[in-house]
Formats: sequence, structure tokens, C-alpha cells
Amino acid sequence: MNPNKIWVPVLLGLGIVFYLLYSDPDLTFAQLRLVVEATPSFVILAFFVLMARDAGYLYRIRTITGKRLSWTSSFYVIILWEFSSAVTPSIVGGTAVAVFLLLKEGLNLGRSLAYVMLTAILDNFFFIVTAPMVLFLANGEVFPQMIGLESFLSTDLKYLFIISYVMIALYTLVMFYALFIRPRAFKWFLLKITSIRFLRKWRSQAYEHGDEIILASTQLAGKNSTYWIKIIASTIFIWSARYLMLNCLMAAFTDTTLRDNLVIFARQVIMWIVMLMSPTPGSSGTAEFFFNKFFQDYLGNYTLATNIFWRALSYYPYLIAGAIFLPKWVRRVFFKKEGKVKVEQ
Repeated sequence: MNPNKIWVPVLLGLGIVFYLLYSDPDLTFAQLRLVVEATPSFVILAFFVLMARDAGYLYRIRTITGKRLSWTSSFYVIILWEFSSAVTPSIVGGTAVAVFLLLKEGLNLGRSLAYVMLTAILDNFFFIVTAPMVLFLANGEVFPQMIGLESFLSTDLKYLFIISYVMIALYTLVMFYALFIRPRAFKWFLLKITSIRFLRKWRSQAYEHGDEIILASTQLAGKNSTYWIKIIASTIFIWSARYLMLNCLMAAFTDTTLRDNLVIFARQVIMWIVMLMSPTPGSSGTAEFFFNKFFQDYLGNYTLATNIFWRALSYYPYLIAGAIFLPKWVRRVFFKKEGKVKVEQ
């Protein structure tokens, strides 16, 4: 949380992108100039869809926490949560940071763990449920066939998707079971596993994690149906808006039919699941690479221009926002509160 060190992952992420652009033999200045050919109305629409998504995030975190967070606190939590996701590998994410953020905003450990775990479960369930639906609706058009890459796209990418999907599904089902069904049984399982000789050094962590799961589970017991309807609906809205933003950007460069937009939406769901296995900060490099493979058949010469717009709206603003608001948040939750304590003393 040292504001002076946040530029390391920021520069790393940007460096990967610039390297990919520099090493692309087909990159020309004319392709970069195509950015200015975007239809302004669709770019503006994409921006508003993105703002709607962030508003959905604010609404969901306030609803999940039972409005224990103010709108200001919710804003800081979401911005810094997105920032932490942008500067850590996708496979790691910003979950641990999110728990810390909620703790510093005044929630106890049990509630912080419960709300972050619930958010992760909801997001993952969106992928688990949506992926089979879009595969069916897209009718085999999700995995594109590109010249010279037929083998990769038709075989390896599908296997990578299947592996990612299965891992996400298993992880989510385990979290769901632990949080909502048998938290004490989950703790027993952790202790049983760590009783194996070569795993014993993690036994104390397993015991602690088991207690945390039980604590988190108690915070979500007894919630009414209205609570669940609101947070599930807001989750669907958030992720739909995230994907529809790219639909708007692609419409700014090329004519798309209703069928095209369905396939574009479907490919984003599949691409996102594949990107969750990325080892780079915020999927830098990985996202740009897969974007080209998934959407070049729709965009042609406008692929690079759309790619730049897509990352400029969906990724880099959170790096900038994090760099701006992290120091403000640190002063807000550390120094001001410490100053109040000293005055009272």
C-alpha cells in the first residue's frame, strides 16, 4: 500500500503492451491513424456504458454490505479494488486487497471476508452459467478460424477454455459449499488434508482459514430474498455492461448486425474465462493478444484501433485512478483517523 511503489506494476503493464506493438511486423502508422475514424456517437455510448457499469459496482457493494458503507467509502473501495486487479495477475486478482479495504473502511473481519467471498462467487457464477448459454446461442462461432492459426484456435484455445472453465467451476462450487452449506465440514476437510506429513507446515494456516470461513458464513445467514435478487441482478448488469462496451466500440468502426453482436458478446465471455489464467498484471499483453485472435475477422484493418480504444477505456483508467486515489485513501483511513485518536487522548 506504499503509494511510491505503485508505479512498478503500472510501468510493467504498459511496457508489455508497448513491446507487443513494437515487435509487431505488420504494425504501420496508417493502422494507428485509423483510431480517428471511429464514429463519435458509438465511442460516447461506450463511455456511458462503462460509467453505468461502475455505478452498478457502487450499488452492488453498498447493497451487499447492507449500506454499511457510505457512497464515498464505496467509491474508494471499488476504485482501489479495480486498481488492485489491474496491477496483479488475473489468476491472483484483488481479493485479499478488497478484504483489507473493507476492514479499513470500518467493517469487521467476518463481514469483510463474507462480502468479498460473496462477490467472487457471484462473478464466477455469471461465467459458469453464461458460458454454456453463449456457446449454444453462438452456434459454433465463438472460436474463430484465422489464417495460419487454425490449429491453435480450433484445438489449443478450446482446451485452454475448458481447463479454465473447469478450474473456475470447481473453485466456485467449493467456495459456495464452504460459505453457504457446511463451513465447519470445510474446516474439518482443511485440517484433514494438512494432517498429511508434507502438508503439516500449513496446518496452522488451514485452521485459521477454516475459522475465517465459519465467521464469514455467519454474516450471510438469514438474508431475505430481496437482498439476493438485488445483488444477483446487479451482477448480471455489471458484467453485461462490461461486455456491451466493446460491442459499442466495434460498432464505431464497422457495421454489425444483431447476430454479430450476439457472437461478439459470446466471444468476450469465452475470452474473459481464458484470460483469468493470465500471469501478467491485469492480463496486460494477454488481453491484447487474444483480442486480435477473437475479433480480427470482424474488424480487419480496424483491429488494432479498436484494441487500443478497448484497453484505453477498460484498463488504463483504473491504473490512473488508482495512482490518484490510493494516496488520498491512505491519508483518509490512516492519518486522519490517527489524528482524531490523538486529539481525543
